[in-house]
Amino acid sequence: MRYSPERLLEGYDVARMSVAAIASHSALDVFDGAKDVGFSTIAVCERGRERTYVRFGRIVDEVILLDKFAEVTRRDVVERLRRRSAIFVPNRSFAVYVGYDGIESEFPVPIFGNRYLLRYEERTGERTYYRLLDEAGLRRPRVFEDAREVDRPVIVKVPHAKKRVERGFFVAVDGDDLRRELNRLVSRGVVREEDMKRASIEELVLGAHFNVNYFNSIARRRVEILSIDRRIQTDLDGLLRLPAGVQLKLGEHVDVEMIEIGHEPVTIRESMLEKLFEAGDRFVEAVSRIEPPGIAGPFTLQLVVTKDLEVVVFDVALRIGGGTNVYMGIGSQYSKLYFGRPVSMGWRIAEEIRECAERGCLSEIVT
Repeated sequence: MRYSPERLLEGYDVARMSVAAIASHSALDVFDGAKDVGFSTIAVCERGRERTYVRFGRIVDEVILLDKFAEVTRRDVVERLRRRSAIFVPNRSFAVYVGYDGIESEFPVPIFGNRYLLRYEERTGERTYYRLLDEAGLRRPRVFEDAREVDRPVIVKVPHAKKRVERGFFVAVDGDDLRRELNRLVSRGVVREEDMKRASIEELVLGAHFNVNYFNSIARRRVEILSIDRRIQTDLDGLLRLPAGVQLKLGEHVDVEMIEIGHEPVTIRESMLEKLFEAGDRFVEAVSRIEPPGIAGPFTLQLVVTKDLEVVVFDVALRIGGGTNVYMGIGSQYSKLYFGRPVSMGWRIAEEIRECAERGCLSEIVT
């Protein structure tokens, strides 16, 4: 059984709503934008990780302190959020620490966007972003179901052995190299052999990397490109800063991990924006067919642009992306073209909530 948006909003004081989020990932952006629009904010913190949100007290009006993030589904916490007429903004930490089952069936609080889409960020099972991309007709890297079929360079995405919320990415030039690299990483405790059944083996597509941050506005009936960023990854970033000779010497002694640790803003050739708008439009239309009511609010297509200027999407975020924090205060590159001034994704989310509260479309942007 799915939550009815109308039922979730019953008893809410539209004139005194608040914005809440798990205090991690992109929460600072969410809270800062909400305050700029005039909402009060609620940070759901895990004990021992609350200092950041207490120190940045200007943007956090209330802290809910829990032993574990997963406790946000407790009845007393849900009642507290509902008393504050809270709209909950999902981020990746919400999905990772609370879990899809809890989000979909144990959390009767209005969630901004489509809570049933969060599960599609996975690469295995029936609900994957591969399915969404195929429905949209967007090119993605070929996926190999069996390592024995690998006949070209690939990137293997497997859960990290120790940092279970992270992935232990590694690159192999062919099937034989994949087996050698896997054995090496297993012996060093970076990945586990048994986790390969949950791994994704994708064709390695060379090109320039971009995270394109979109916003599907229900209030304004349009798909917007607000910003583009790139990942900074440890310890790949550190290795690439060294001279080539040192990289070669270290290569056999360092297991290069690609753990996302930051983001930097970038722009793209202006003539490419037409292709990016087309990709975003097609993706939104496809998602609405597969998982109604579709996308409301932010989503990200992580893609490469090849030497032939072809767009290849290799990952998808169906909520606010982690790279949006780089635009707090300065605003995102392309947002000024819509609003006459640069704005952040956090502001854009809060503004959508405000506009729908005024126009009577709140039930169309929450699930």
